[in-house]
Amino acid sequence: MRLIKEIIIHCSATREGQDISVDTIRKWHVEGRGWSDIGYHFYVDINGDIQKGRDIAKIGAHCSGHNRNSIGICYCGGVEEDGKTPKDTRTPEQKEGLLHVLKTLKAMYPEAVIYSHNEFANKACPSFNATEEYENI
Repeated sequence: MRLIKEIIIHCSATREGQDISVDTIRKWHVEGRGWSDIGYHFYVDINGDIQKGRDIAKIGAHCSGHNRNSIGICYCGGVEEDGKTPKDTRTPEQKEGLLHVLKTLKAMYPEAVIYSHNEFANKACPSFNATEEYENI
C-alpha cells in the first residue's frame, strides 16, 4: 500500500462547457504521451460524476516529483471558451463531486494535504485555489 501524503487537484485545461470524457483523457495520455494509463486517479466530469482513472494502488503520472506519495484528481474544464485563458469553470455538480471524492479520500488518508497543481508546477492548473478552498476537510 502506498503512503499518501498529498492529494493534488488538476483541471483538464479544456474549454468551459466542453464535455470531455475520462476515456478521451486516457487516450491523450496513453497515445499522446506514451504512458501506461491515464495519469490521474480520479476524474470529475462536467456533470459532477466521479470517474475512475488510474488504480489508486498505482503511482500516478500527474505531478512531477510528487507522484509516488499522492493521488491526482482532475476536473473537466479550467479554461475559458477561448481555449487559453485560465478560469474556474467548475459547475455546481463538479464542485459537489470534488467535495465528495475529497472527503472520502481524507477519511482514508487523514494526514494527506490537499494542494493545487500550480503549487508544484508553473501552470494555472487547476484555475482556482484548491488548497485554500479545501483546507478544512
